[in-house]
Amino acid sequence: MSRATTAARALVALLILAALLSNAAGAIEDDLLAQNVSYFTNQSNFFFVVLVLAGLVLAGRRPPWWDDIRGAVAFYLAMTGIIYALLVAPLDELLRWDIGWTGIVLHRLAPLVALVDWVLTPRRRAPAARRILWWQLYPVLFLTLTWARGGITTWYPYEFLDPTASSWGQVLLTTAVVLLAFFAVAAAVHLLEGRARSRGVPATAAEPVLH
Repeated sequence: MSRATTAARALVALLILAALLSNAAGAIEDDLLAQNVSYFTNQSNFFFVVLVLAGLVLAGRRPPWWDDIRGAVAFYLAMTGIIYALLVAPLDELLRWDIGWTGIVLHRLAPLVALVDWVLTPRRRAPAARRILWWQLYPVLFLTLTWARGGITTWYPYEFLDPTASSWGQVLLTTAVVLLAFFAVAAAVHLLEGRARSRGVPATAAEPVLH
């Protein structure tokens, strides 16, 4: 890994961290910190920051499953950008840039950077397709905890997950479509790694990441 690449990752991670802290500071002032940390957007961006910092600490000593973790975070951030664009943001906002610097960083820059980094960084081992399944564990856990917490507090981070805004039937239907999208995007992220990084490295010569 070049020093330029390392520096670029670190700078993006620091920018994302600054955006997260800025949002958290505003949430603390409004006594809404619990809601702030409940957003998938903030959690997935925080994962990216932790991943980059851990990568710097573990440089040269990364475990065999490191690429799988990187892929999971890239996948979560990709879904952050897609869900925000399709289900959360107003239609007139998609082509605008006056949405605040934290919104641009967390909803647009971070997903793009994570995907580009995922595609361009050489892998070390051949990927196992089964990781597509375990990449879904966090989204399912997020969904379960969101509904459990919402049932107690009546607050939901996203309207499409809020049964009080429509009905459980509508929420479950939308959720089913979103979960299908999660699997489709996860498969795409998995395949992007396999195709973009396999040149010069025969797949049969590489050791599978997961067994």
